[in-house]
Amino acid sequence: MRTKNVSVVAFLAAGMLSVVSAGPAAAADVLLPHPGPDGLLWVEEQTGDGGVVSAGAWDRLPTVLTVACEGGGSVHATMESQGNQVADLTVDCPVGTTGTGTVSMDPGMVTGSFSIGIDASDDTIRWALTVTQPE
Repeated sequence: MRTKNVSVVAFLAAGMLSVVSAGPAAAADVLLPHPGPDGLLWVEEQTGDGGVVSAGAWDRLPTVLTVACEGGGSVHATMESQGNQVADLTVDCPVGTTGTGTVSMDPGMVTGSFSIGIDASDDTIRWALTVTQPE
């Protein structure tokens, strides 16, 4: 019986090592990491033109839009909240590395629902975005 338990523990330990060693390699290709507890929205990766609609922004906290991209060219991001444009951002997207741009908005500029549109200069450009409300 003891041998069986040792074998199971060894098997589980080997599996955990595989997961741990696979983690950093996969994360190396992520344009923007998960925003954590301050995050309202995370678009992990898209290509070409796109956008997103969300809700839940609190008017008493600042709002931060971050856009990252790569592939040659640029992306133009616009953000609207309650029918008003609150952010306008253009990010250069180099080949082989990540370009990043950020816009910070004062409390009250983004409240409740919001939308973000992305206009990519080329359909092959990879992009990601986060919207956070840091406390």
